[in-house]
Amino acid sequence: MSIKPIRLFGDPVLRTPADPVTDFDAELRRLVADLTDTMRDAPGVGLAAPQIGVSLRVFTYYVDDQLGHLVNPDLDLSEETETDDEGCLSFPGLAYPTTRAYGVVAKGFNMHGEPVRLEGSGLLARCVQHETDHLDGILFIDRLDPEQRRLAMKEIRQAQWWGERVPTVKFSPHLTHGQAL
Repeated sequence: MSIKPIRLFGDPVLRTPADPVTDFDAELRRLVADLTDTMRDAPGVGLAAPQIGVSLRVFTYYVDDQLGHLVNPDLDLSEETETDDEGCLSFPGLAYPTTRAYGVVAKGFNMHGEPVRLEGSGLLARCVQHETDHLDGILFIDRLDPEQRRLAMKEIRQAQWWGERVPTVKFSPHLTHGQAL
């Protein structure tokens, strides 16, 4: 378990749809722990695996003292919507009014492969939708109306963090490519 660097807007992993989790193993449990530690340290109410550079369909959340995670989420959204300020750890200091479904029923799995059903409204529903969007390569600024998006992009270009070097992925030169035999 450790705190990982959070990928910022501009990193291609944030625009890439994540792969479904197929192995519910120790590596997945370590990923959930890393996501949880990183999210709590940030602090944030949610964090998706692509935000720490892992392209898997996993996210953690911490809303109203409820800490959890969801693997391979599938969402059913209410027709009722709500507009509220929304931010993202991949856009430090940025928040804009974003419309989301008011309620959500999320189905998926926990890190052990057991089925999970998560039902919520308000901030929990917003968080679940936001993090699931990350797993689909969608960012909250994509949900803004054109004028708000223009303002957000202007603010991003003026942000202190904009243009920071995107981390490179290093590959092992060994025959096992970094994996144990």
